[in-house]
Amino acid sequence: MTGASTATPTTVVERLALTDFRSYPSLAVEFPLGTQVVVGPNAAGKTNLLEALVVLGTGRSHRTTTDSEMVNWSADFCRLEVALGDSGADRRSTVEVVIGRTPAISRKRAKVNGVARRPATLSGTLPVVVFAPEDMLLLVGGPTLRRQAVDALVEQLEPAAGATFSTYARGLTQRNNLLRALREGTAERTELAYWDGLVCEEGGLIVEWRQRALAELAGPLARTHDEIAGEGPLSLSYISNAEPLPTESTQAALRRRLAETADKELWNGATLVGPHRDDIGFELDGRQMAGAASRGQQRSAILAFKLAQLELLTVLRGRPPLLLLDDVFSELDPQRRGQLVRRLAALPQAFVTTTTVDDLHPSLVAAATVWTVADGRIERLAAATR
Repeated sequence: MTGASTATPTTVVERLALTDFRSYPSLAVEFPLGTQVVVGPNAAGKTNLLEALVVLGTGRSHRTTTDSEMVNWSADFCRLEVALGDSGADRRSTVEVVIGRTPAISRKRAKVNGVARRPATLSGTLPVVVFAPEDMLLLVGGPTLRRQAVDALVEQLEPAAGATFSTYARGLTQRNNLLRALREGTAERTELAYWDGLVCEEGGLIVEWRQRALAELAGPLARTHDEIAGEGPLSLSYISNAEPLPTESTQAALRRRLAETADKELWNGATLVGPHRDDIGFELDGRQMAGAASRGQQRSAILAFKLAQLELLTVLRGRPPLLLLDDVFSELDPQRRGQLVRRLAALPQAFVTTTTVDDLHPSLVAAATVWTVADGRIERLAAATR
């Protein structure tokens, strides 16, 4: 196994600095090219390190929807900063995110190269693909997991998606509050008009983006799964609760379904129609995998899903995204571990966490830069001591 090549354009993490982010009171570390293997016991801070990169790449955490949870318990705010190298343009860039949890610093702020940006628009500066243990539940878990997985890809493909997701979530909360007020007789039905429009317009965009992302992922997914499992084909289907009629747009279908469910929504005090209620189906040879696939088939499908995203983003951007693997090697058998090792060897940089290097292929460990994490510190491990 050889080191990563820099012949093609690459964007890599050169330096990461954290202040009062979760278990890291103060951290500043420089990373070389190639695979970075981060070793440590559970709760040592390995996942926190990857989460910081996700926040800097996407503007939000993949682990929590409550930003204040990321601030060290002893601090009022945290700061994350990454310096990126771009061999394709021979330039450097920085991304900074500050998260507060006090009245004085209560919101998330972001900067790219010193210029203020909305956190929801960060996606694209540092594109990332994350593979975490909870992804192993993708097929058998609830639809929220599958929606989040596809939405993470959408945000990488559509520059406006992050802001639209945030607008939709806030609007959905307001509409649900209004529905409960209507049920209690403290509001008028006419007040729903604005929020109905938001669900239809913003929600329609989200549905269309998701469907477009699945269409673009179809080819890489089928190829990757065939390589991993040798069976299939594997495909993804979008399961909507507002399927358009032949002459309807996505937005018109949502408006029709809102009218059809109006009385039921009032009874429940919740919005029953929209992309927040949709699902994504994994289909093997045309049959839904949920409840029928073996554990081996599930793992092949999930691994193919992640690697297909890596392939798609590489083709569309002309450079690979940063692959973050959070303690997933222990979940895979030797054949599937081998697939990951081969992909890692071709990437300019990737981050892998593990509780023990015994879960990794010796060739991967030999070629990687190995770090140990403990007590809010990270230290590089000399090759002779591995």
